[in-house]
Amino acid sequence: MHRAILFGLAFVYVVPSAKAQTSSPDSQLTQALLAEIRQLRQDLQSTAATIQRIQLVMFRAQAQTQLVSHATQRLEDARSRCSQLQVQRKSTATQIEEMEQRVRADQNPAEQKRMADELPRIKSNLEMLTNLEQQCQTREADAESQFRAEQAKLADFQDQMDKLDKLLEGYGMK
Repeated sequence: MHRAILFGLAFVYVVPSAKAQTSSPDSQLTQALLAEIRQLRQDLQSTAATIQRIQLVMFRAQAQTQLVSHATQRLEDARSRCSQLQVQRKSTATQIEEMEQRVRADQNPAEQKRMADELPRIKSNLEMLTNLEQQCQTREADAESQFRAEQAKLADFQDQMDKLDKLLEGYGMK
């Protein structure tokens, strides 16, 4: 009988201690879950910061693209204007040559006088067009220089983005 009592008492004392041991894995699991949640929170904060940085990079890329577009438009406008001035200057030079030939060839003194009187005005116009064309060529050179600078900045920016993409691709593989 003593054995039965001892066995019963031992059972009563052993069962609660076994129960206490099973709560330890629950506590470890809870701690592991809390650690995982903290890590997820840090990852989310890191991801949010990365997204903000990506938005800034995208804004910079868009701004640089707009600068290149503006420089391209400015260059095209300058080229067009210079081309128009060149055509006008050549046309005026041709008009002067033709008028000088008509003055020499025309038999009518009144007509010769009228054309001779008009020649200085047309020559003055040619001189003005020549000056405008030179100024235009200077503006075109400036516009081309600005275009090339902006294009170089964009190319450099794209190279940096390519390097970053390859770096991030390496992280994605891991």
